[in-house]
Amino acid sequence: MTGLTALRLGGDRISVRVRRRACVVAAVLAAALAVAAFGSLAFTGELSPADVLRTLAGHGDRSDEFLLYRLAVPRLLCAVLVGVALGASGAVFQNLTRNPLGSPDLIGFTSGSAAGAVFVLTVLGGGMAAIAGGALAGGLATGAVVYGLTVRRQARGYQLVLVGIAVNAMLQVLTHFLLTRANLESAMAAQVWLTGSLNGRGWEHVWPALAAVAVLLPLLAAFGSRLAVLELGDDAATALGVRPATARLGALAVGVALAAAATATAGPISFVALAAPQLARRLTREPGTGAGTAALTGALILVAGDALARQAFPAELPTGVATAAVGGVYLGWLLSRRWRAGKR
Repeated sequence: MTGLTALRLGGDRISVRVRRRACVVAAVLAAALAVAAFGSLAFTGELSPADVLRTLAGHGDRSDEFLLYRLAVPRLLCAVLVGVALGASGAVFQNLTRNPLGSPDLIGFTSGSAAGAVFVLTVLGGGMAAIAGGALAGGLATGAVVYGLTVRRQARGYQLVLVGIAVNAMLQVLTHFLLTRANLESAMAAQVWLTGSLNGRGWEHVWPALAAVAVLLPLLAAFGSRLAVLELGDDAATALGVRPATARLGALAVGVALAAAATATAGPISFVALAAPQLARRLTREPGTGAGTAALTGALILVAGDALARQAFPAELPTGVATAAVGGVYLGWLLSRRWRAGKR
């Protein structure tokens, strides 16, 4: 079940190798995501399952169409796109660091995006487009700093994670400093945004996130084969025609941009980028972390987490609070497992 299958396209001119188990897992994840998406529409809002089906079929009244297409569907699509971006970004960083703790929300990239967005919101007073630009600029700047401190010094594994954690801590201090210097209205708006929430997301949030994912995922696929070659070591990769520094820099830029796009859309959503690649890796039983299955897993986690945040508590919680609560337990389990493995 874990073997490779060659798909031939255009006769014998193009041959693509695919892993059968990974394809099956991706299909199952896509089906589970579809079920979770329908459940999010039908069981967490003011519409019943029958109302949702009737409205999707084009037979709903105007109030049902408003609730579904103006409120519920944009929020659902934002959850899917943000989950896809975080899952794929987490796969990039875990492959680059060769470490399960290599997640953009632990090694500073999400905090860099958050700091950039908070700077625009509290100091410049920018709107949604400016906040998104600030998040992207902050994430890319953080990526450049971490790249300069680690890759050029040939740091690997835990060194990358430790440097990223240090940068993450400094960026959180910067964010809190910006909040203390802002006026009350801007500080309150920034604090709400920093919790990470999908509440109030509309079509104006969907289109930029969709454009970012549509552009960045194909770029990530182009770097995927090069990252796989890097698993053989830099010398072997160079002998096979891959430039290690260029491949790492390109993958890093795409991963940072994905994390920044997700942060700009929904604020800093914790632990999805950490857990999704690890869960996908266990499902596919592959030595590396595939970005495709990680993206689907991230979307499933975030859609389910958003539904849980709305239904499982007396008052609706921000999605970031729910994922942080569950992710904290997962991080503790992962650290204890790594510690036990190191003791053997």
